[in-house]
Amino acid sequence: MARVIIFPTDTVYGIGTKIFDIEGIEKIYKIKNRPYNKPLACLCYDINQINSIAYINDSAIKLINKFLPGPLTLILNAKEEVTNKIGYKTIGIRIPNHKLALEILKENGPMLTTSVNDSGKKPLNEYEEIVEKYNNIVDKIYYSSEESSNLSSTVVSIIDDVKILRIGSITEEEINKILNE
Repeated sequence: MARVIIFPTDTVYGIGTKIFDIEGIEKIYKIKNRPYNKPLACLCYDINQINSIAYINDSAIKLINKFLPGPLTLILNAKEEVTNKIGYKTIGIRIPNHKLALEILKENGPMLTTSVNDSGKKPLNEYEEIVEKYNNIVDKIYYSSEESSNLSSTVVSIIDDVKILRIGSITEEEINKILNE
């Protein structure tokens, strides 16, 4: 049985599975009706977990040290094991600033996740609404009284050069300031 869970993060609730759980990954795509050409992001507990799946360069270190845990997703080159097992050449990583999410990640290792919603729709962020829709579809839904921001993370690619792909709660100015220090 694939372990697909829904849990709160500092941004929005996420639906996730362990990074190399192929059945779990397929189940998430089916549940969300998500196109397979849209990769899932990977939540990690700490920089050691990030380092186990992706190559970290100097720009990444600066941004990780300043903004993570927090609402920043970094697109990095994936390590060979990730490419070989799940086909990702690059991977979006993030460390959520949320106590329960971090406990789950510490216990389970890196997890591929995405927001809880039908692909292309607004993320669901109310526990009762999530339970009503997903209770019989996923293996577990975690509740937290800790508030989520309801804002998506800022996404920055640092593959060849630095490209800001989506602005969330961290601004372009904040990113550039840290990178230019």
